[in-house]
Amino acid sequence: MKPSDFLNLKNISGQIAALVIASIIAIHLIMAAIFLVGRPDQPDPTVDRRHAQFTAAVQLLGAAPADDRPRLVADIARAFPQLAVESLPPGPVPPAGDPEGLDLRSLHRRLDSSYRIFPLAHDQDGHNIGIALPDGAMISARILPDQRRLFWGGPWVVTLLFAIVSVTLLGLWAARALTAPLSSFAKAAESFSLNGAAAPLPERGPEEIRSVAKALNRMRERITTLIDDRTRMLAAISHDLRTPITRMRLRSEFIEDEGHRRRMLSDLDQMRSMLESVLSFLRNDRKLEAMTLTDVATTLQLVADQFADVGHKVTYDGPEHAMATVRPDDLMRSVTNLVENSVRFGALATIRLKASPDSLTIEVEDDGPGISDARKDVMLEPFMRGDDARNMDEAAGFGLGLSIARTIVLAHGGKFSLNDRQPHGLIVCIELPVRQPNRQSAA
Repeated sequence: MKPSDFLNLKNISGQIAALVIASIIAIHLIMAAIFLVGRPDQPDPTVDRRHAQFTAAVQLLGAAPADDRPRLVADIARAFPQLAVESLPPGPVPPAGDPEGLDLRSLHRRLDSSYRIFPLAHDQDGHNIGIALPDGAMISARILPDQRRLFWGGPWVVTLLFAIVSVTLLGLWAARALTAPLSSFAKAAESFSLNGAAAPLPERGPEEIRSVAKALNRMRERITTLIDDRTRMLAAISHDLRTPITRMRLRSEFIEDEGHRRRMLSDLDQMRSMLESVLSFLRNDRKLEAMTLTDVATTLQLVADQFADVGHKVTYDGPEHAMATVRPDDLMRSVTNLVENSVRFGALATIRLKASPDSLTIEVEDDGPGISDARKDVMLEPFMRGDDARNMDEAAGFGLGLSIARTIVLAHGGKFSLNDRQPHGLIVCIELPVRQPNRQSAA
């Protein structure tokens, strides 16, 4: 990163640096304003006024005759009750000095050396001091300390407080500026589909974020282009291969040897089935089936009846009705693929449905040889066939049934898993949410 990038407000680093500088300037301006308005370096004028009142009262008592002092003390006590001025009994004058924690310099400036100040006991309302008048008489009074005003514990506390506030605002801003675009990137990646429904990422924010958004949008365009090219290529392959397969099938009818003709027709049927299966798996999903409220229980019963009508032992076990928001045709296709695998490798199959308020659990159970634990994850990949126990011959399948079923379930926001059945067999478990969020994804 170049040093000049820190001064570029289009970059995240430049924006953070600008915010730090603005925070520092704001702190100093606010502290200067508080200092000029509050002037914590100046004494409290109320305390200084009380000191002036007290010195005036002391000087009046010192200049008055001894006979008039009791009356003057009473008058001063009524006029200035906060001073609590009282006469002290005659006696030796204590040593002069200021009470601990009390600054009486303002009193010393106003009184001459003929007045002596000595400390007395103090209470929670202030300090009690004694004053010896020039003729030796003594009085007591309560006086407040001459303290300087502090705001919020002093300027260092204010500095620390504003620094914490500024750093907190900086952290919140940085977190919002960085995580908001990243969250939109994650949502865009989750909602990416080939049907063109997802809008491109907004290219706004700091320069680094805009660069990432542009790169992701270009990547999505390239992926869409690659899928389009693949689809056109597969369409061409479909057109080019189906015609010669049809011609070969017609010519095979003229083979006189019954065995050779049957084997040739079987190979051609397998080629046609393989072609249709691959094209079905790789088909373009730009026009998705709409999510609708469907009776899943009725759909599963229909699948079981269809297999039972052609002689397979397939039964349904579950409630008569269970509603959920799904793509009906895709769900039927997924369950049909699973039942085809079950009847291919086992003697009987059971479609089981369990309903709850938030989810539906579909289990397709068979009594076949099952799948070993080491190959369960591998079997979910496209074009992967089972182990020797489940791979009977070349016509048994093309390794797409489980992969297609899993893709459809994940597109519904569900879960797909393979489990063992005791004493042998396989249980394919599908968990589907009853209500779908606002989402569109490829099946």
